[in-house]
Amino acid sequence: MLEQEEQRDELLEKIEDLISRKRYAELRDLLLPLEAQDIAGLFMELDDKVPMVFRLLPKEQAAEVFVELDSEEQEVLIQSFSNTELKEVLDELYLDDAVDIVEEMPANVVKRILRHADPDVRKSINEILKYPDDCAGSIMTTEYVDLKATMTVEDALKRIRRTGPDKETINICYVIDEGRHLLGYLSIRTILLSEEDDVVGDIMDTHVISANTLDDQEDVAQTLNKYDFLALPIVDTENRLVGIVTVDDAMDVLQEEVTEDIEKMAAILPGDKPYLKTGVFETWRARTPWLMMLMLSATFTGMILTHFENSLAAVPILTSYIPMLSGTGGNSGTQASTAVIRALSLGEVRFSDLLRVVWKECRVALICGVCLAAANFVKMMVVDCWLLANPTVTPAVAAVVCCTLVGTVACAKLVGASLPILAEKIGFDPAVMASPFISTIVDALSLLIYFRFATWILGV
Repeated sequence: MLEQEEQRDELLEKIEDLISRKRYAELRDLLLPLEAQDIAGLFMELDDKVPMVFRLLPKEQAAEVFVELDSEEQEVLIQSFSNTELKEVLDELYLDDAVDIVEEMPANVVKRILRHADPDVRKSINEILKYPDDCAGSIMTTEYVDLKATMTVEDALKRIRRTGPDKETINICYVIDEGRHLLGYLSIRTILLSEEDDVVGDIMDTHVISANTLDDQEDVAQTLNKYDFLALPIVDTENRLVGIVTVDDAMDVLQEEVTEDIEKMAAILPGDKPYLKTGVFETWRARTPWLMMLMLSATFTGMILTHFENSLAAVPILTSYIPMLSGTGGNSGTQASTAVIRALSLGEVRFSDLLRVVWKECRVALICGVCLAAANFVKMMVVDCWLLANPTVTPAVAAVVCCTLVGTVACAKLVGASLPILAEKIGFDPAVMASPFISTIVDALSLLIYFRFATWILGV
């Protein structure tokens, strides 16, 4: 990793030097062997020199680099393009990439993009934009190879050669009838290894796994991941093929969903910008609502402490163990919720599995709680009572703390495991029921358990 950063810094120095000496032919030759993603990463450091360097790239490579840039950098380039340059870039883009760019751009830039796009491309973009956000239709592309069942392999190869250069992928070809109903599919490997006079309908695979245009895009991405597909056909309600979702788009979806879940689990409103490009006030707006809600909900903890103020006054040593109990409870709940949220996102757990999950967590909680309580009892007796010579740490006080540990871990794991499942059942994102929210609930429960055991064992 460090070596890659050093190479990147050296490359940037060379680029800056060539720009300063106006050695543009050498700069072009330097950029040609690089991958589009690497060039886009270099552009982030070039600031106002980006439009000039971008113009040095060949059309195909320029389009690939353009797709990899952030929306802000894309907007800057579009503003600097002449109408001819804009059309050249648009002509090289795949349809789904063009749709993504249109969705990110402000209205005035979108109008300019659509005005200079080919009529067929403009029509396809508008059709895809009609689909709701987060559904399969919004991320699909209509650039795929379709074949007829009556074609021979020779005819299929001719069609692939004729139409393939403009398609996003030719690895999988889809077989349709006159009404565009999906009949089957063929891999390019199957086509190449078949005889030229073989009929497509005889060699195609009719067991087709597809998705509907209105299916959730995360479900589509999970399907691609589950079956290791390179592309997934998207059909309408009448099983007519309308597009495909490719694996690169699925990876983008999964990355966005994971990022969104992480932000929700950290009590942050999801954002769509990189961290360093998100302004201070945007970050403030994303974090404050959750912090406000959690702060207000935490007042219940204060109310419980106030209610048991006399108990704390009678046995002051109890106060010193509250942070440990709350922290252990929060950590236990977070462990369970993280595992369950991941299982939900991967489709390993459903609402019907709630009782099985609860039963498993009950057993785990009992074992964890007993182990923690035993270790804590030894620590309180040896360290707090004997080594620190604290006479207020008695076996009865240790029993209160240790019993509370068992009860707190049990409650925390049950809450952490069940809340995400219940949240998904009623339509909420399970990630919302993550560490901050669960910790607040567990803090209140741990105090109630703590003082209940104190009342029973110490009589306070």
